Amino acid sequence: MKYRMIPKLNLKAGVVGLGGEHLDGKPYADVEHTLHAAMDAGVNMLDLFMPGEEIRTNIGRALEGRRERIMIQGMIGSTDVNKQYDISRDPALCRKYFEDLLRFLGTDYIDFGMLFFIDTDAAFEKVFEEGTLLRYAQDLKKAGTIRGIGASAHDPVTARRMVETGEIDLLLFSVNPAFDLMPLGLDIDTMLSDKGFDNLGSVQPARAALYEACEREGVAITTMKTLGAGKLLSAAHTPFKKPLTPAQCIRYALDRPAVVSTLIGAASPEEIQESLKYFEMSEEELSYSEILGGERSNFLGNCLYCNHCLPCPNDIDIALVNRYLEVATLGGENTPPSIREYYTALKAHGGDCIACGSCETRCPFSVPIIENMAKAVAVFGS
Repeated sequence: MKYRMIPKLNLKAGVVGLGGEHLDGKPYADVEHTLHAAMDAGVNMLDLFMPGEEIRTNIGRALEGRRERIMIQGMIGSTDVNKQYDISRDPALCRKYFEDLLRFLGTDYIDFGMLFFIDTDAAFEKVFEEGTLLRYAQDLKKAGTIRGIGASAHDPVTARRMVETGEIDLLLFSVNPAFDLMPLGLDIDTMLSDKGFDNLGSVQPARAALYEACEREGVAITTMKTLGAGKLLSAAHTPFKKPLTPAQCIRYALDRPAVVSTLIGAASPEEIQESLKYFEMSEEELSYSEILGGERSNFLGNCLYCNHCLPCPNDIDIALVNRYLEVATLGGENTPPSIREYYTALKAHGGDCIACGSCETRCPFSVPIIENMAKAVAVFGS
């Protein structure tokens, strides 16, 4: 396992985590075997949005004696009124289900208290402007009942609004290459439908802006829908030249700014091991550039941080220069000093570019790298 830092909380997340949805409805033995296989392999991130008593109790039993080995994203707002999954903004009901989560898990803390499914202006205003649920999360954090405040979202505009409040430490967001190309405004059901995958455009600026805002503000991203509900793996459903592999989907998500962990659903130890094959893959096997690139690619002109432009004769980390430049361009005068510090700490800078052009001949996405290096000098001074 490899780990990345969650900046605001000084915690390290395994880059491959576990989405718990597929454990729902499974017998206890399956839950235990799957969780133990994950933790034994170094997985330390678990998303637990499911509101039912049985799944929460089964996970709690499986974590007995191992609780400190895994960090849990527990939702504030996921309910099962009348035994049907629902989303609530009612403070009393949200409190009840969150306290039930603690009780069923047999724990006195949840690592990340996640404000659940904030995808619309109305939901944002209810949670962040009316503020009762946000204050509840803040009180939980002050009491040590949660270690950090998070939120889950699928809409990049709403997600960015949450990030820029400064109130959240972690964002659970849907990340994959197809979603990055989908028109703004599609709901999650349409995004996962064949119709949604038929309507790909160019890279969605709102999603790119969200990733950069998270990096600028120090908000870590954990990813859901990394495999596109399996559609990106299917020859019949992929919108690209050919299906991606799970490892390529994981690599794509981990190449986005601010992403610290990809939460991959699994219902058995075998499925856990399938996800963890990512660490056995060569760079060639992990590369997604051949599938997403080419003359008809909708990613043309956009740096996807795949590093196929390397090696640079002057050892410039071109992907990182591009990332920091994008963050600074997006933030303008509001760009935090840390971005300039990160840039300054690089071994080589935009000013070290000799415009040899070797990077641009290798870039699958026609990024104007030489031009970007000159822009970095203008922005950062070196």
